[in-house]
Amino acid sequence: MAASDRDRDEQGRPRNARPRDGLGRPLAPGATGEPRIPDDLLLPPEESLRYAQELLDAGRPFHAHEVLEASWKAAPDTERDLWQGLAQLAVGLTHLLRGNRIGARALLERGANRIGRYPDDPYGVDIGGLIAWSDRVCSTLDRSVPPSPMRLCHPAASRQPPTEPRRPPEPRQPASTPRHRPGSTPRRPADSAR
Repeated sequence: MAASDRDRDEQGRPRNARPRDGLGRPLAPGATGEPRIPDDLLLPPEESLRYAQELLDAGRPFHAHEVLEASWKAAPDTERDLWQGLAQLAVGLTHLLRGNRIGARALLERGANRIGRYPDDPYGVDIGGLIAWSDRVCSTLDRSVPPSPMRLCHPAASRQPPTEPRRPPEPRQPASTPRHRPGSTPRRPADSAR
């Protein structure tokens, strides 16, 4: 497919609208795939964490990565490493489930390193638990041991804001495009593939 034939958004950026399987692998055009996470998803941090955990619990770490990646792209500078690290842990798990142990190790280590910069557990994220989980998974990669479940937050902990106040994210799309705002109902993917 030529670059000029590629599906593009209003700003001319390429989109990948191909259907994907449960682990995010592209399927043939026209195939029925898993529901996709909307490209313009914007949720408050606590809701992003809840939604990503639901996807992890359902065995869909690639989709959890997409939710966390959306938060990373919209986060203020002081939180970008947190959200990027969480997204890397989820995609590292995706690589592991796809059978790519080398890619899994690299992303799990990078993700754990990034979130380790946040010792105060912002939003109730279990930083120490996630780092320990990543270390356990990496230490058993060569033995093909199935990973234990990935838990993003402390089970009963209250969500803690980061040490600096959260600023509203900069818009990534024209103002005429509907977006989720804190306090309104978030968009979730449709029950059928796009």
